[in-house]
Amino acid sequence: MSMKASLQLKVGTQLTMTPQLQQAIQLLQLSTLDLRQEIQQALESNPLLELEEEYGEQLLDEPAEDDWASDIPAELSVDSDWGDTYQDFAASESMGEAPDLDRNAAVVGLGEHLLWQLAMGDFDPRDAALATYLIDAIGSDGYLGDSLEALAAGLQDAIQPVSTAELERILSRIQRFDPIGVGARDLRECLLLQLDVLDADTPLLVQAKRLVRQFLEALAADDRRLLKRRLRLDDDELDAVIALIRTLDPRPGQRFASTGNSYVIPDLIARVTPEGWRIELNADALPRLRIQPDYAALIRRADKSDDNVFLRQHLQEARWLMKSLSSRNDTLLRVGREIMERQVAFLERGEEAMKPLILADIAERVELHESTISRVTTQKFIHTPRGVFELKYFFSSQVGGQSGDADSVSSTAIRARLKKLIGEEPARKPLSDSKLVALLAEADINVARRTVAKYREAMGIPSSSERKRLS
Repeated sequence: MSMKASLQLKVGTQLTMTPQLQQAIQLLQLSTLDLRQEIQQALESNPLLELEEEYGEQLLDEPAEDDWASDIPAELSVDSDWGDTYQDFAASESMGEAPDLDRNAAVVGLGEHLLWQLAMGDFDPRDAALATYLIDAIGSDGYLGDSLEALAAGLQDAIQPVSTAELERILSRIQRFDPIGVGARDLRECLLLQLDVLDADTPLLVQAKRLVRQFLEALAADDRRLLKRRLRLDDDELDAVIALIRTLDPRPGQRFASTGNSYVIPDLIARVTPEGWRIELNADALPRLRIQPDYAALIRRADKSDDNVFLRQHLQEARWLMKSLSSRNDTLLRVGREIMERQVAFLERGEEAMKPLILADIAERVELHESTISRVTTQKFIHTPRGVFELKYFFSSQVGGQSGDADSVSSTAIRARLKKLIGEEPARKPLSDSKLVALLAEADINVARRTVAKYREAMGIPSSSERKRLS
């Protein structure tokens, strides 16, 4: 009985947050253009990888799996149940009309990304105001620039007295946003935040946390003797701990710091079929990879020569990359289908039919963390008959009604309705905010006048008096 327990423990550790499994998460957050660059780099550095000449071609002449491939699970289980299959991607029918791939998209900054997650979270008004204040203090590298004491002192005149403990509580929630580690006050805290989200069974996780917490300076000085003595590790174990730490991101805000515009390549395509709406992966978004059959055929079992070890190592890396790409697409497809299932009315009738949707709604259905949903929907696009949209676009807060109320209206739908009403108003008699409130009420949309004013100003629409002067 004890031997069985020991065997189960060994098998379990193979599915923890290894660097390879973390690779799947890192690929998940990349846009299609960035992922194409990663794939190109892998093709240039790994002789065991090559492009498939024809879409959907099967792997050829791959050597039988033995001990060198035993640590690749059939499914990656990183914060997800990879429910859909990659074959669904290959089976997609070709589009009758090519999507518009040249639409420009504005680069989303870190602050905007954090504020979007704040709007989609469950914060009361005071906490939301404090969180907005803290987000404004976070630099482009992802670190909180000022101490909580200084930030609390700066709020005394604007809000009721605020304690550092209250700001600490709000900051701890922001630090769980995507990217993990944002809002840290120094490198040590940033790395610890990322280590804290790893599976508790991750090998050498305890030692990695202790190294970051107590011996980060020794690591920077490459004092291996001190590290081995204080952490009680041998050379191989220390190498593994350092490798784990190197998978972390010391500047979590960096990927939002790019400037200029990037071209959009839709990751998903929504189209109508006789059976209803179908959401599928864009077959042209990414190249298909396969194992290079000639090199793979050269691998020999039980051969410890340098050439054979080289080939085995690169074969293993190639298989992990292909599995990570497959899992990325499975997760993206699963989340995209769940989002669009909630927004079928938008596909059929436009923005005015947009339903309220927050991160927690999708996270609960697909059994992923909210920060993972944020990662999946950022810089991922879907081509619809109404245009190309970032998946984040389909999230909007609820205005009026109770949570889950079928008659509740999203803020996006209200903005669209306001824009339509103002666009159709008489030029010489523009609609006042109060009149707009009354017209919305006739459509069973009950909002306050200040809400109408806020949405109007956010859309850059002048007040009724200014519109009359401009007419």
